[in-house]
Order: sequence, then structure tokens, then C-alpha cells
Amino acid sequence: MLRILVIILLFASGAQASEEVSRKDAKEQREFGSAFAPPQQRAELAIEVFQVLDLPLTVHQASLVKSEKGYFLKLSLANSSEQKIIGLRYALATIASTNKASPLVNRTEGFSMPPYAAESLTFKTPIKFKSKGGERLVLMLEQVISRESIWEVVKAKEAFDAYARGDYSVLPVVLRVANQVDAPFSGRRFRE
Repeated sequence: MLRILVIILLFASGAQASEEVSRKDAKEQREFGSAFAPPQQRAELAIEVFQVLDLPLTVHQASLVKSEKGYFLKLSLANSSEQKIIGLRYALATIASTNKASPLVNRTEGFSMPPYAAESLTFKTPIKFKSKGGERLVLMLEQVISRESIWEVVKAKEAFDAYARGDYSVLPVVLRVANQVDAPFSGRRFRE
């Protein structure tokens, strides 16, 4: 009789412990499942990045953050040059399931990033966007600006369209030129 009572108590305590574990796991599963919520319910939309390897600026992560005014672009950037970066131009497009790219925005943004630094920036220029579902967002840097140089992607639209179609053999070419507009004043004085 005592054996039966001990077995029942062990069974009851084991069942109670397994209930606690299963409730805990269920909570974790609910939290995990929220990452797969439809885009309309999330505050951030992930963006795929088409990396241009010859630019001195690398985008590690990109997303659109929802606000009352629209979406703000949030980027995690790294500067791999010895120059201070003062701006960039980017193209953001949606790509449908048929691999057809539709341009969303093409903008220039100004900021300041020291040499060899990494930062997360949120650009406060709102982007009006309505997700149709089944499409993905893709970002490509087209130009990076420092006080001394400008790095420009040659035929950026063609490279971006090829990437959207799934043709990864088209590599973007970068042209570096001297920045004659934002270059620091050399201090030369002219005689009068």
C-alpha cells in the first residue's frame, strides 16, 4: 500500500513539473512566433541589402521602422576608409515574386561618420509605403560622399535590376573621383 502511495505521489509531482515546463515552453513559443507575424503587425520591416564591395561604406543591417509619418530607414553602417563620410545616396525597391523590381525611393542623406567607425543611424525622412505581401525590400548604396572623395556606382540601375532578376554575375563597378565641392579650404591667399 505504501508503494502505491509513493508511486502516486511521484507521478503527481512529475506531472506537475511537466505542466510547468510545458507552460514555460508555450510562452517561449508564442514569443518566437511573433517574429513571423504578418508585416502589417510588426513595427520594423527587414530589408535585403545588395552589397557593393568597392564602396568604403558597408551596410550590415537595414530595416524600415514604422512611425506616424510613414517609415524611417534604419541602417547599421561601417566605414572602412581613412576619410570621414558625410553622406550617401541609396536606392530602395520592392521586388515581387516575379523578380520584377519597382523603385520605391532614391534619396541622398547627410550624416557624419568618423574613419573606421561603425554606427547605427535612422534617417528621419519619412518613406510612404504600403506592403502588398509576397514582396521583398532591397536596398543598394549608389554613392558615398566624403570631404575629399565621391565613390559612385557606375550603371547602378542596371546592376540593381540584374540583382532583382536573380542574375548575380553582374558586379557593380565603383568610380572614385575627387570631391571639388566639399573639399576643405586649402588656405591659399591671393595678392591684391
